[in-house]
Amino acid sequence: MKSKGTILLGISGSIAAYRMCDLILDLREAGVRVIPVLSRDAHHFVTPLSIQSLAAEEVYQDMFSLPSRVKPVHIELAKNSDLILIAPATADVIAKLAHGIADDVLTCTVLASTAPVVIVPAMNEKMYENVFTQENIQRLKKVGMTFVPPIEGHLVCSDHGMGHLAENKTILKVVASKLFRQRRTRLGRAQE
Repeated sequence: MKSKGTILLGISGSIAAYRMCDLILDLREAGVRVIPVLSRDAHHFVTPLSIQSLAAEEVYQDMFSLPSRVKPVHIELAKNSDLILIAPATADVIAKLAHGIADDVLTCTVLASTAPVVIVPAMNEKMYENVFTQENIQRLKKVGMTFVPPIEGHLVCSDHGMGHLAENKTILKVVASKLFRQRRTRLGRAQE
């Protein structure tokens, strides 16, 4: 099957990270290459081995543990991604991106990339509705990043509220639209 593009999947430290196992399979079934990148805390919720096995790609989690690489890993990841999907996106990762903080391989790659970015938040309702989180989301939207908003559902704190990770079918629909638009833009540039 011909690849329909390459997605860098940034997984951050949220309990919803386990849902990325199914999302990776859905993306691969749709013909997309998935390169997984874990934030500093993601390994507390999913194992690199599980993610690597499902994606059939190397998992990146530390810029400085790759001594055999000559080129900076975040620059190479940025160059080779048609789209960056951050799911689940914690309030921490959203805040870092909104303020240009690049302190791990995921945030450095986003700052080094010109690819479209799709962010899928997942967090406690109070954290999601917090004025700082909402300001950070608006700031990222202003620079062209796309958000797939959370839905109402069961939260890990035993509450029921807004902050539950969006359904995979919703995420896939947004990703497909962005990838199609990205490929069409590249094709147009190539024909000029």
